[in-house]
Amino acid sequence: MLDRRLLLVTGKGGVGRSTIAASLAVLGVSAGRTVLTCDTDGRGDMADLFETVVPGFTPSAVELGLWSMTMDTEASLREYLRLQLRVPVVGHLGPLARMLDFVATAAPGVREILSIGKIAWEVRERHYDLVVVDAAASGHILGQLTAPAAINRLVAVGQVRQQTGWVSALLADPATTSLVVVTTSEEMPVNETIELVGRVRAETDVAVAGVVVNRVLPELFSRSEEELFERLAVPPAVALLDQRAGGAVAPVFDAARLAVRLRRHRAAHLDRLRAALGDSVPIAYVPELFTRGRGRRTLNQVAEALRAELPQ
Repeated sequence: MLDRRLLLVTGKGGVGRSTIAASLAVLGVSAGRTVLTCDTDGRGDMADLFETVVPGFTPSAVELGLWSMTMDTEASLREYLRLQLRVPVVGHLGPLARMLDFVATAAPGVREILSIGKIAWEVRERHYDLVVVDAAASGHILGQLTAPAAINRLVAVGQVRQQTGWVSALLADPATTSLVVVTTSEEMPVNETIELVGRVRAETDVAVAGVVVNRVLPELFSRSEEELFERLAVPPAVALLDQRAGGAVAPVFDAARLAVRLRRHRAAHLDRLRAALGDSVPIAYVPELFTRGRGRRTLNQVAEALRAELPQ
């Protein structure tokens, strides 16, 4: 994954998309690369992980080798007019921004091209070795990926088409750009991941670098240990254990059974994911950390777990 210059990280809401995106950025920095992270929805999740303030549209330094920015459609439009069309823009866009909303409603891809175009421009200008994007959720990412093609269908000639042309080429270059899909070993996230990978392959030229399965439950007990627990869970043995332990042990057996059931239930979804994707899409597994913390310490733990999964 880290061999590319642009990684777009997507996934169903709640699967840890921001955490994996930030972890990939950390791994990029640790490999000696200059990295820009981009939050496309402005929620500030990656800022929480880096324990810093939510950045603005202008990239700001987080630490040595790492910068961060938050996408802003109006600011992106302002920059596009200034850099690409040489139109001076002073102050608030006002009516122009309202016109953008009107056009974006009528023409699919207009708003998305401002986001993906800004990101692609940072990659093309080589301001950073790696750009990691906390992109739209799986239900909306196709709109960003197909925005250049949508604009090309609307505009046959001219400078705007030229601009979208190089964005399309950059997104379609597998040596430059790849999509990373984050999921968990649950039914709905796995279903969405399988569907998304299929649609990305069918409807876009963007390569899928891999799928990251987040919060994978560990295998806590062997088969022989499970059999031992079942033999000990009979009433006479439980009563004796309660007496020796000085407390109720039945909840411990219940918790062990629950852990085994959850692990096996989720393992079945992982089997289905592997079968659907085949060998063409690598799958990396990040374990459940069982921690309430959220911040740089947790981020570093996830990054190290992910490092162990990625090819060296």
